[in-house]
Amino acid sequence: MEFLRPASWEEALAAKAEHPAAVPIAGGTDVMVEINFDRRRPDHLLDLTRIAELYEWQTGDQTVRLGASVPYTRIIERLAAELPGLAIAAHTVGSPQIRNRGSVGGNLGAASPAGDAHPALLAAGAEVEVASVRGSRRIPVEEFYTGVKRNALADDELIRAIHIRKAAGPQQFSKVGTRNAMVIAVCAFAIALHPDTRTVRTGIGSAAPTPVRARAAEDFLNAALAEGGFWDGGRTITPSIARRFAELCAAACDPIDDVRGSAAYRRHAVSIMARRTLGWTWEAFRAGGDTTGDTTEGGARCA
Repeated sequence: MEFLRPASWEEALAAKAEHPAAVPIAGGTDVMVEINFDRRRPDHLLDLTRIAELYEWQTGDQTVRLGASVPYTRIIERLAAELPGLAIAAHTVGSPQIRNRGSVGGNLGAASPAGDAHPALLAAGAEVEVASVRGSRRIPVEEFYTGVKRNALADDELIRAIHIRKAAGPQQFSKVGTRNAMVIAVCAFAIALHPDTRTVRTGIGSAAPTPVRARAAEDFLNAALAEGGFWDGGRTITPSIARRFAELCAAACDPIDDVRGSAAYRRHAVSIMARRTLGWTWEAFRAGGDTTGDTTEGGARCA
């Protein structure tokens, strides 16, 4: 196994072009596990840790450009106001050591349906900036996941940054696991209110071959909120609306039975998380409070 250590982004792209099968590594929280358990033995590892720009972020008027290697800890500490849903999700990732090394770019590169960042990205609205020696492009996050642990990257492309819409309203993330920490999600759910466009977006993790949005649920809820004048009137969402939203979120799932949970349990858990997170975020919106509506440290909610 050869270890490639580019000192610049241009060198990294050149190395990836020369060795398309090279596996990028930055935090190493996924890649090193696979190598240590002999599940993967690439001919080349492409070390990206010397490329400073991947650890930087810029906050614009409408979006945050998050470098691919910005660790979860920085998101929690520095970007919780702009990206509250992602910050809540970041709190649930592994241990402090993993949060200090792992990144959203790594989560996207692995493309596991159980990745904790994915539901929050789907709910907030994001684009993945990728590049090669041929040029760069931005991929809507919904189109980035192409299958179980597969993504839309070409063989010579690397993830450079993620462009995420800044929160205009409350956001939440909820995750079910077999214990309270250091656990792969049995299933996860994220929701973001976008009062500027009067829409609600969702994200579901570990309940389908890829992370998905519950589009039928979003369409139903957006229509119900508009027709009922909820955005202007500050009314409480009725139980019937919340219940139907939860049912449609469960219907968006395509889960499997495995050692962590049954397909039926995953659908049920997603429906519960959908109903609860809708309640938390909508009450925060009505109260005009913070973007999470949370009163517990870190904001992480356990369903």
